[in-house]
Amino acid sequence: MIENKAAAETAENRYKIISPALSAIDEKADPAKLSQIKAEACERSGISLRTLDRWILAHAKEGFNGLKPQQRTYRGPNAIPDELVEEAILLRREVPARSVAQIIEILEMEGKAPAGGIKRTTLQDKMAARGYSSRQMRLYQQIGVASRRFARRERGDLWHADIKFVAYNNAQGKKQWAYLVIFLDDCTRYVLHGEFYGNLEQSIVEDCFRKAIIKEGAPRRVYFDRGKQFRNRWMERACAKLDIKLLFAKPYSPESTGKIERLNRTVDSFLAEAQLKKLSTLEEYNHYFNVWLQECYHSKKHGSIMDTPENAYKTSKTPLRYVPAETISDAFLHSENRKVDKTGCIRFAAKLYDVGIPLVGQVVEVVYDPADTQLLTVQHGPTGYVKQVRELAIGPHAGKRPKLPDAALVAPAATSRLLDQKEKRHMRRWDAVRHAISYSAIDAAGAAQQGLPAGEGGGRNV
Repeated sequence: MIENKAAAETAENRYKIISPALSAIDEKADPAKLSQIKAEACERSGISLRTLDRWILAHAKEGFNGLKPQQRTYRGPNAIPDELVEEAILLRREVPARSVAQIIEILEMEGKAPAGGIKRTTLQDKMAARGYSSRQMRLYQQIGVASRRFARRERGDLWHADIKFVAYNNAQGKKQWAYLVIFLDDCTRYVLHGEFYGNLEQSIVEDCFRKAIIKEGAPRRVYFDRGKQFRNRWMERACAKLDIKLLFAKPYSPESTGKIERLNRTVDSFLAEAQLKKLSTLEEYNHYFNVWLQECYHSKKHGSIMDTPENAYKTSKTPLRYVPAETISDAFLHSENRKVDKTGCIRFAAKLYDVGIPLVGQVVEVVYDPADTQLLTVQHGPTGYVKQVRELAIGPHAGKRPKLPDAALVAPAATSRLLDQKEKRHMRRWDAVRHAISYSAIDAAGAAQQGLPAGEGGGRNV
């Protein structure tokens, strides 16, 4: 007879739970010690003391087989005909949220099953065996398609990134938050750069991304979640400049970022050690994180790639795509749109910059380095205008009003073209009304009836 694998696994799990109590019983421990061991086993496993004692008694009577769950058999009056099971499945498919009790009630009201003739657990097992349990139906109703694993074949083909929140106590013993940003290579599971920061602003992703590219070159693709630190205009511009394809995970699909989430759980082991070390500053966290990364993660064999991340990354034959420093510097600049006012200036970071009269009223793109806003680059795509501008120096006296270009000045006119055209239209309309009715024809008809010569009826044309 083939052993039921699920029943054997259940028995093994139960044996692990009761094994400390069995050892205490074999050693004839005093009742107080035995009660303490049982209480600890119940707390760890989440079962009641009554269930624990029942398992211990079953093991004493039948050994390991006594821990296996009892198998239900279907015979006699409890057997359910297949056609009735099919009706129950149809009711479940119509409304997946229907419970087994509701399905039985409907079958009884419709006269398809005798009252009390169907046992709930029996019908539930029959439906589950055919794939129509409530849990299976909920799985089918989930939005989206099933997610399967994927792995890129070359290093640098795809990078993942995420932000992990970490709480720690500073030197004064007060709780503070740190934010760990990590960039991970999909193919080799190699951490390209990881660093703790003291804020959750967009700049922490920029800094970590820049350091990773400087060290390891630019990837072909990046894959992020939809957090505002990743999904913004700056990231779009930087990836476009560096020829990187920008990809985002679907909303509410944590399985699509499984690799970086799995790494975050691995980092928890470092955080546990950091608490024992009583680290209190970001500098200490970053120092020991680099130590842990090199000695405990990069040099340890990874089960998914069957190699260490460091060896897999450094022995890859795919060349790294290094980028010139000037290109990186340009890609990591920020850009915003501003409208040029009537004086030819724009307001940026609460300062005025003189752009020029030709762009009055136009929307321009301002490219800048967040660390230094003294010098800005102003671009206007439609005209090809590119100019570097500095902050406008405001002196004690007002400067001369800038001269507007001829195209912006009021053009002289000899007459009102609007009124001229309206007058012509008015005359055409009046002429049409004036000739709409002819009283001469009416007078001629009246004179003929009276026997008078035409033209003596007294009529006139208007």
